[in-house]
Amino acid sequence: MANIKSAQKRARQAVVRNARNSSQRSRLRTAVKNVIKAIGANDVAGAEAAYKIAEPILDRFSARGLIHKNKAARHKSRISARIKALKTAA
Repeated sequence: MANIKSAQKRARQAVVRNARNSSQRSRLRTAVKNVIKAIGANDVAGAEAAYKIAEPILDRFSARGLIHKNKAARHKSRISARIKALKTAA
């Protein structure tokens, strides 16, 4: 345990930030997973609805630095391509 007052405060802040980051990362993964599940079930409308929820979450968390902006772009690109392919197949 830290002995210096500023180090104790940094330790407290780290605990709070870790909890927040873990929660947000989980929320992000769940949103992406919901889109993938809808695509896997060949549900075009469900996939588009889930994507509309997931896209702003990806943008928001990449802007905040939770994930890299290229990772967010990669997710959005791959998911939208799969939805487009699902539309043309149907």
